[in-house]
Amino acid sequence: MAARGKAFVASLSGTSLEYYDFAVYGTASALVFPQLFFPGSDPLTGVLLAFTTFAVGYISRPVGGFVFGRLGDTIGRKRVLVSTLLLIGAATVLIGLLPTYGTIGVTAPILLVLLRFAQGVGVGGEWGSAVLLSGEFGDPRRRGFWSSAAQIGPPAGNLLANGVFAVLAATLTGEQLLSWGWRVAFLLSALLVAFGLWIRLKLEDTPVFRALQESGETSGSPIREVLRTQPRGLLAAILSRLGPDVAYSLLTVYVLTYATRTAGFERAAVLSAVLVGSALQLGLVPAFGALSDRFNRRAVSLAAVVGIGIWVFALFPLVGAGSFGLLVLGVVVGLALHAAAYGPQAAFITEQFSPRLRSTGSSLGYTVAGVLGGALAPLLLTSLNADLGWAAAAAYVAVACVLSAVGLAIGRDHDPREDEELAAAAEPDAARP
Repeated sequence: MAARGKAFVASLSGTSLEYYDFAVYGTASALVFPQLFFPGSDPLTGVLLAFTTFAVGYISRPVGGFVFGRLGDTIGRKRVLVSTLLLIGAATVLIGLLPTYGTIGVTAPILLVLLRFAQGVGVGGEWGSAVLLSGEFGDPRRRGFWSSAAQIGPPAGNLLANGVFAVLAATLTGEQLLSWGWRVAFLLSALLVAFGLWIRLKLEDTPVFRALQESGETSGSPIREVLRTQPRGLLAAILSRLGPDVAYSLLTVYVLTYATRTAGFERAAVLSAVLVGSALQLGLVPAFGALSDRFNRRAVSLAAVVGIGIWVFALFPLVGAGSFGLLVLGVVVGLALHAAAYGPQAAFITEQFSPRLRSTGSSLGYTVAGVLGGALAPLLLTSLNADLGWAAAAAYVAVACVLSAVGLAIGRDHDPREDEELAAAAEPDAARP
C-alpha cells in the first residue's frame, strides 16, 4: 500500500478508535453508570454525574487542542497521534478496570470524571494531526477526499460503540451487564489501541512537516503566531463548524429526548433512526469531501449549511408526527446534509492556515467551535423548545448555520502549490498523483 493509502487508513482507524472510546462512555452513562457510580441517594455523586455528562468531555477538548495542536507544529504530526492514541486508550481501559461506588465510595465517580477528562483531552488533541496525516500525504489537489478520513471517525466510532453495547445487552442478563459485562466494551479498547499503534508507528511523518523541519521553518511559538498573524483564518475555522456541530447535536443527542417526550417513541426506535443515518454517513462523508475537490470547496459547504438551516424547520414536525417512517426520513436527510458539510470541513479548516501553523490553527478552531457549538447545543435546544416551542429551537440551529456561512465567506481558497513545493522538497515523488 502506498504511503498515502497507509496514512488514510491510519487517520481513519485511529480517529474511529478515539471516537469509539469517547462514545462508549456516553452509552455506558445512559445504561449502567448511574447505578454503578452515581447512586441517587448521594447528592454529591448526583452533582458529579451532571458535571460529567454535560461538561467534562467538552471542556477538556480545548486543553487537548492547545497542548497537542502546538506539538503537532513543533515535534510533528506522527508523534502527536501516537501520544493521543495512547492517552485515550489508557483512560478507556482504566475506566473498564475502575472499582465502582459500592467498592470505594465517592472516590469512584471522582476517578471516573478524571478519566473522562483525559478522554476529552485525547479527542481534542487528535483531530488536527489526524486530518493533516492523511491530508498532507495525499494529493493537495484532492485534499477534500484525503482529509475526510478523520471525518469518518465520529460516525464509525459511534456505530461501533453502540454495536458493542447492543451485542452485550442482547447476550447478557441485566445483572451480568451491570456486574461485569459493561467492562468488556471498555477493555476492548486495548486491542483497538494495539491495532492503531501498529499502523501509525509504521508511518513516517508527513512530507510537509519533514520539509519544514529540514528547512528550519517550524514555528517556536505557534499559538502566539496563529493569534497574531492569522486571526481571520482562525475565525473562519471556528464559525464554519458551528452550524454542523449544532445540527449534529440535534440529530444525534437532542432528537432522542424530543422524539420520546413529544411523539412517544421508544428510545430504541429513535436510536435506530440515528444509526441508519450514521451508517450512511460512512460513505457520504468521503463522497462530499471528494465532491469539494471538483467544485469550489466553500460553495459545496455553503450549500450544505443552507440546506441544514432550511431542513431543520421540517425536521421537528416530521419527528413530532409520531410516524417511524417520518422520523427516519427527518433524521437521515438531516445527517446526509450534515455529511455534505462535514466531509469538506477538514480540508477547509486546514487550508485557512500556512503549513507551519496548520496543526495549531486547525486544533484551536476545531476545539473552540466544539465548546461553542456541540457543548451548549443540547442545553439550549432543550431550554428553547420548553420555553418558546420547536420553532425557536429550529431558529437557533438556523442562526448557527448563518454564522457558518459567514465563516465560509471570509475563509480563503487554498493554493495547493505551497504544499506541492514543500512535499517535493522532502520527497520528490510525494506530490505526484
